[in-house]
Amino acid sequence: MASIVLIGFMGSGKTVVGQEIARRLGWPFVDTDAMVEAAAGMRVAEIFARFGEPRFRALERDAIVSVSTSGTAEDAVVATGGGAMLDPENRRRRKEIGPIVWLDADVESIMARVGSDTTRPLLRGADVGARVRALLLERESAYATADHRVDTSGRSVAAVADAVLTTISPAGACG
Repeated sequence: MASIVLIGFMGSGKTVVGQEIARRLGWPFVDTDAMVEAAAGMRVAEIFARFGEPRFRALERDAIVSVSTSGTAEDAVVATGGGAMLDPENRRRRKEIGPIVWLDADVESIMARVGSDTTRPLLRGADVGARVRALLLERESAYATADHRVDTSGRSVAAVADAVLTTISPAGACG
C-alpha cells in the first residue's frame, strides 16, 4: 500500500491534517521538519538563524532521502516543509514514497493561520502579506507537480482530511 505525501505552503494544514489522516488510517505520521529538528538538535527557526536557509534545505533533503530509502514512510502519512518541493531531487524522491497531495490555501487563510507566528523564519522582518504572496508565486509551479490538489481555505481539519482521503481513494492509497 502506498503512503501519502502532503505538500503545501506554511499554514496550509500539512501537520494537523496529516496527523488526522494518520489517526484515521492507523498509520504513523512522519514530519520532515521534525526529522530536521531532531537531526540538528535545534528548532527550524534556530537553524535558519544560525546557519541560514541553505543549511536547512540540505538537512531537509537528507530527511526526505531518509524517508524514501529507509522504509520509514511505508504506510505512513508524510508532511514535508513548505519549500521542499523547490528542490528537484526532493520532488523525485517524494514520487517514490506515494501519491503527493498539495494542500492549497488562499492568502487570506494562510494569513489567518500564520500571520502573527513569529517562529516562521521566512516571514520575519517582512511585510507578511507581501512575503506570503511572493513565496506562493515562487512555489506554485513546484506545488503543481503534485498528483492531487485539495483546497484547505476556510475548511476544518476533518473536512480537509475527508477531501484528501476521498481524492486519493481511487488510487488505492486509503485501503
